[in-house]
Amino acid sequence: MQVGVHEVGHSKSKVIVIDDFLPNAQDAVDAAAALPAFPPETKTGYPGRRHQIGPGDKASLCVMDILKGAGAHIQSHYDADSFRVLEASFSLVTTPPEKLSPKQRIPHYDWDDPNYLAIMLHLHHVPDTGTAIYRHISSDLERVSRQTAPELRRLVNAEVAESETGERSQSKAHYEEIFQVEGCFNRLVIYQGCLLHSGYFSSDFNYSCDPRKGRLTANVFIQTAKNGG
Repeated sequence: MQVGVHEVGHSKSKVIVIDDFLPNAQDAVDAAAALPAFPPETKTGYPGRRHQIGPGDKASLCVMDILKGAGAHIQSHYDADSFRVLEASFSLVTTPPEKLSPKQRIPHYDWDDPNYLAIMLHLHHVPDTGTAIYRHISSDLERVSRQTAPELRRLVNAEVAESETGERSQSKAHYEEIFQVEGCFNRLVIYQGCLLHSGYFSSDFNYSCDPRKGRLTANVFIQTAKNGG
């Protein structure tokens, strides 16, 4: 297991990257492949399909392995005494660029609270894909808070409305990329959900619905806490 801790942007937000994370990563792929076809994601802007992992799901063993392996790093680098799981899933990016909505083409944030973390384990061998972190140019925001979220939302809505094209090449004109981490097999990435981020994909990305061929990830979202806080 190889651990890298990166301080990103002028906010010096920590992004943790752990290679060779699970000793049994292929078992997680096999578990995902044994499930029924993942349903399309309809509750969020995720551009693909997801299998939600509940407490009684066989795939919950994968979630437990992720949390056991990541727990010490989360507590150390995010000043957390404890955390609770909010959601977990296996995910596949399956929506091609021409079918994305305007807001799906731009960087986003998951929550406006720095105590919410996104944990992503890459379980695929798809090249030239990963996650990038951005700064919104006009607001100079990299991290979104409850205080800054309304103004960012106003600016982004105006920028989307003014856009004259749905071309992917034009979609990130209002953003500056400040960090990028490639999605290698058995690589775990942890970052705060309040960071502006987006997946990136090569021009020949396959958008496969097959867990053995597509961009399969195990995703866990948690909320950290300090004792007495």
